[in-house]
Amino acid sequence: MTKTASTVGRAVLGAAAVGAVVGVVGPAFTVAGPRAGASSGTATQQFLSARPEAAAQAHAGPTLGAGVALAASGLVAASAVRRSRRAGAGAASAPAVVPVGLGCSVSAPAEQYFRDQLVACRAQLSEAGAPSVEETDQHMQELQAHAKQVLAGAAAALVFSSSMEAAVAYPIYAQQNYANPRALNGKIACANCHLAGKEIDVRMPHDVLADTIFKAQIDVPCKYEKRRQLIADGSKAALNIGAIAIMPEGWKLAPKDRLPKVLKKQMKGLSWSPYSKEYPNIVVAGPVPGSIYERMVLPILAPDPNTQKDANFGKLTMYFGGNRGRGQVYPEGNQSNNNQFFAKKDGKISAIDGLKVTIEGTDGSTVTQEVLAGGQIVVEVGEQVVKDDPLTTNPNVGGFGQAEKEMMLQDMNRVWAYCALATSIFVAQLTFVLKKKQFEKVQLAEGF
Repeated sequence: MTKTASTVGRAVLGAAAVGAVVGVVGPAFTVAGPRAGASSGTATQQFLSARPEAAAQAHAGPTLGAGVALAASGLVAASAVRRSRRAGAGAASAPAVVPVGLGCSVSAPAEQYFRDQLVACRAQLSEAGAPSVEETDQHMQELQAHAKQVLAGAAAALVFSSSMEAAVAYPIYAQQNYANPRALNGKIACANCHLAGKEIDVRMPHDVLADTIFKAQIDVPCKYEKRRQLIADGSKAALNIGAIAIMPEGWKLAPKDRLPKVLKKQMKGLSWSPYSKEYPNIVVAGPVPGSIYERMVLPILAPDPNTQKDANFGKLTMYFGGNRGRGQVYPEGNQSNNNQFFAKKDGKISAIDGLKVTIEGTDGSTVTQEVLAGGQIVVEVGEQVVKDDPLTTNPNVGGFGQAEKEMMLQDMNRVWAYCALATSIFVAQLTFVLKKKQFEKVQLAEGF
């Protein structure tokens, strides 16, 4: 029975030691051991005791599940050995219950025995065939590193898949190909790819004070619930929109920590970003769903000319642009499938093979045009066409528009000066009227 208890103790001790290595803390388990009063000359051997609550909380780590699994496997092995031995040996002596914690805590009365008992723990762990403390620790580190890699890969895949639908608009093209999005003639770079024109409406205050936050409201109207835009593979998707705001130097996007709660609610989570490091006064947004952000709110922080050299009081102009859907031309100059295609010459449609339309010219030559997936082919074989006749329908439902707004950056000293001037004029006029009334009374009294 003593040998059985020793075997069971080693198995449980190995599992408990592994649980201690990985930083696992749990409730105490019970195993069979020699009774305290079985022999007068034998002292009670209690190498392990339940870990105190404070120490357990201090050593609790993120690998709780791994340690509990190791300890549970040790208990299952100990229970199997105990049942096999109990059937042959009988109930010769009733085993006492010794609490064993999942941590290899030492409760020896003397401090000098701690090291010897820890060495004994490691020896019993080695005899049981369990991995060493260093091997277990290294294995757990490898598992944690692998888990982090898997988590990072899953997050990247989620971001990529969620951005696929939003990738039907490319404001990054303008940022990469145009250092300044506004040309000298006033044309914004977005109009180079988005050829169709659509109106936008911009509302903002007429004047603001220095170092104040105000909002510019950009309305990009369209029937977003009904209209769907064409994407690269020829299928239809929800219509996205984007916007750009070009402000004078010194003006910038309002910081988040200064935004009022009312303004945050009106923005509906819309995110604006600077156009580039060189132009923080130019901001862009999108592509975002048009059904949610048909009205885009831009928070602007007015500069303080008293502290900023690149800002001045007075009237200034801001430029805004709003876009719906995809463009018709890529930055390289090639057409997208969001176009209507036309016949290149006069002649007769001799063949239609999928997206390829062959025209037999009046001069005997033939030309094959490939129309991109998107619009529907509206011609048939044998039909006579003239140059620039449409071969497909127009799938474009979006367009780009821009607007200009003037604003006054007001100096408070000017406001006070105007108030003083208006008050002095009012007092002067009032004094003049009262004096005139007094003079008229005097004239009436003298008989004039």
